[in-house]
Amino acid sequence: MGIAIGIDVGISTTKIVGIYNGKVISPLRVKATDPVTSLYGAFGKYLYDNHIDLPDVEKVMLTGVGAAYIDKPVYGLPTEHAEEFRADGLGALFESKLQRMIVVSMGTGTSIVSCDGNDIRHIGGIGIGGGTLTGLSRILLKTDDVMQIASLAMQGDIRHINLLIGDISAKPLPGLPMDATASLFAAAQADSSREDIALGLICMVLQAVGSATILSALNSGIRDFVLIGNLTLLPQCKYVFPLMEKLYDVHFIIPKYSEFCTAIGAALCYLNPKQE
Repeated sequence: MGIAIGIDVGISTTKIVGIYNGKVISPLRVKATDPVTSLYGAFGKYLYDNHIDLPDVEKVMLTGVGAAYIDKPVYGLPTEHAEEFRADGLGALFESKLQRMIVVSMGTGTSIVSCDGNDIRHIGGIGIGGGTLTGLSRILLKTDDVMQIASLAMQGDIRHINLLIGDISAKPLPGLPMDATASLFAAAQADSSREDIALGLICMVLQAVGSATILSALNSGIRDFVLIGNLTLLPQCKYVFPLMEKLYDVHFIIPKYSEFCTAIGAALCYLNPKQE
């Protein structure tokens, strides 16, 4: 069997992986001005960097919003489209090694997918994600560079932005410790620093995603949540989600290739076809 290539095509960014003998080969991310340029640029660079010849590729599987712009074989290779939510689920299952969980794809917005073995279902989502962060940062911080926003946030103090339980109560409330958030941005001032605003925006987006995920699992018995997508690369994930774990007795997991899970899942859609 040859290499199965999975490509997650965004509007300006494409992520590509190969799977061979059950192993992920050198994930790659490429940016361009449009999805077609991004796709072909990523594919060509991926083959070149990994010394892969076209005959070595058995199948190319496309997914993502930009995949709709591609309606012919890529470099003449057998090419199919993979359903994005199924790709999210298969990629997260592969990377997490779990069998029952909820997958949270944190992209421009956030989609939520339930996985129970081969039963993969899109159960909802929220219009809050990376697009929210960059849009509000464009207005408030005059930048939409996520790395710059994250860097600013590392110097921020969330107590200058969010109202905490300790700010409104002399003692912890039932199930709510003193450092739990009572109200997002309620402590912000007209002269709040850029660093504090950046941290407040990131925490607002991550907490909203985490809360929506927890609510989506009510009455399901699922306590494991696998986070995938670009926002998992934010360093603030390392303390926002552990705090929510303690508060709600759940487990948030960010797998090794979290950014590439959808591309991995696209390749797996070919290797593990859906059973009707």
